[in-house]
Amino acid sequence: MDSWHHHPRAAFDLETTGRDPLRARIVTASILLADAHGVVLEQHEWIADPGVEIPAEAAAIHGVSTDRARSEGQPVEQVIREVAAVLGRLFAAGVPVLAFNARYDFTVFASEGARHAVPVPHPFPVLDPYIMDKQADRFRRGKRTLTAMCEHYGVAFENAHTSAADVLATLQVAAVLAERFQQLNHSAEALHASQVVWAARQAASFQEYLRREDPAAVVEGRWPAIAS
Repeated sequence: MDSWHHHPRAAFDLETTGRDPLRARIVTASILLADAHGVVLEQHEWIADPGVEIPAEAAAIHGVSTDRARSEGQPVEQVIREVAAVLGRLFAAGVPVLAFNARYDFTVFASEGARHAVPVPHPFPVLDPYIMDKQADRFRRGKRTLTAMCEHYGVAFENAHTSAADVLATLQVAAVLAERFQQLNHSAEALHASQVVWAARQAASFQEYLRREDPAAVVEGRWPAIAS
């Protein structure tokens, strides 16, 4: 089968000011392009000045303070344009872009594009190891964070929660998933379409679970972005 993992693929990650993807601002961004064997062909890194204070709790995770962002970062509008150009080129070429918990990163990016009046590309095809793993090994207990999945699948992971480290780990975890689970061996376009369905089902299942205690609980099911 001519699966996506036999071809070049990229990975994308953002570090931001907060957890709400509709409100969070971009602080760092990373994109890696690798060949069919996982050899890195391109590496792109950005630090942005988000134009707002970076909360201390966010800076403690990714290591970029407000002062550093202001002194080292590019204006966020410029970062959005440059990231959009790279992603647009990849998507236009049919290169799948992997993002761990893609709903967050692509929602942040779309929201920032709208906030600063910068057009961003429609995210397609996207592959999300978080969704893929939950589908392929749905009954495994334990956390499904990128760190936990790296440990489970034997992928070395240093400097977690920096965008540069996260994109590399995302590529490596996804490669292990593709080798281990035959059901993930499809074209990027077909697997993207499947993940739209899987993400909605996973969200509905989790929402049903939460509503045992909180009847008003709502879990977002749209993927790969809430706003695009």
